[in-house]
Amino acid sequence: MAPRISLDRARRLALCAQGFADPRPRGRIDIRHFRRVLRRVGLVQLDAVNVVVRSHYLPFFSRLGPYDRERLDRWLWESRECFEYWGHEASVLTVDHHRLLRWRMDDGPRWDRMRRLEEEDPGYVEAVYREVATRGPLQVGDLADPGRRDPSRMWGWSKGKVALEALFARGRITTAFRPNFVRRYDLVERVVPAEHRRGGCSRREAQTALLLRAARSLGVATADDLADYYRLSMAEVGPLLDRLVTDRRLEAVEVEGWSRPGYLHPEATTPRRIEGAALLSPFDSLVWYRPRIERLWGFRYRLEIYVPADRRVHGYYVLPFLLDGDLVARVDLRAERRSGILRVRAAFLEEGRDPIRAAEALARELAETARWLGLDRLEIDDRGDLAPHLRRHVRPVAGTR
Repeated sequence: MAPRISLDRARRLALCAQGFADPRPRGRIDIRHFRRVLRRVGLVQLDAVNVVVRSHYLPFFSRLGPYDRERLDRWLWESRECFEYWGHEASVLTVDHHRLLRWRMDDGPRWDRMRRLEEEDPGYVEAVYREVATRGPLQVGDLADPGRRDPSRMWGWSKGKVALEALFARGRITTAFRPNFVRRYDLVERVVPAEHRRGGCSRREAQTALLLRAARSLGVATADDLADYYRLSMAEVGPLLDRLVTDRRLEAVEVEGWSRPGYLHPEATTPRRIEGAALLSPFDSLVWYRPRIERLWGFRYRLEIYVPADRRVHGYYVLPFLLDGDLVARVDLRAERRSGILRVRAAFLEEGRDPIRAAEALARELAETARWLGLDRLEIDDRGDLAPHLRRHVRPVAGTR
């Protein structure tokens, strides 16, 4: 019979695995801290939405507190310790993932638009590759023949963008750096160190290694939690998990309230308590798989960016608020950079949580966030049951400029 784990312990395991049991650094935050965060979570999802700040900056802030974003950018794009690929969506990963994702690169893209381009313009993709090799790093507009974007379609990529993305997905080029979040593409061999491009492993070996990394980053997880972390197929994950349990590289457990088996990583540790506060990006690896956070905290979370405004429940860009190991609230945030305001468009308390305790801690974290973003003040709109409590605890934002 599998060992039984309480739901409270599962939460602490999950938070510790994601780095929330570590106190925030007191002194200057540098590359060592960035490295520790990325090694712990494995990968950080990228997203273009810039309502508060680019999403990949927030997981580092949530775990470390205020830091220099330019310093992080230099490390991500210049250190050769990281690279971008399709990990959990578009992601920055530690460079040792490269050999573990070659099977995905070998599968290549199967888009209709890519097939049409190769039929309609044979040789174009290879010409783009040669151009990157000769002139890179390049963005789409730098190509000799980038083609035209279709403005009537959300993903109306030009043929140059389609070719570059296909080469990216096949692992022949990657991101050299991202000025203003725009990819500049270059050859993989000019970005990923040779020792991480040499050698290889089978698809099965690679996916087994990715499952173990996901398990380490999640602490305790169901099969679908583990599969989602690196976007693996459940059909392939099942037999691999059986083997990992048989080989005692993972332990099968029962978790209180879970209808499916859990898998515990042997290196997972359970802190006595989790302390501290953090605002979480919608794309943070702690919360990106919505069924998992509903299972762990009863926190039903949906990103409503693409929901019509009159049908949104909580708001446009809503961040969960973590306090002492519990998801106690959520806030719809917007950074109004021209006016220097961090605006709380709505603030909602989770059922059964203490509004005064949540408001006090959230007000402090919002002030810290505003200072980090270089904003002068907080403005709290009326929407949400936590908003009046939060307004009473807001203090002037000092030391921003």
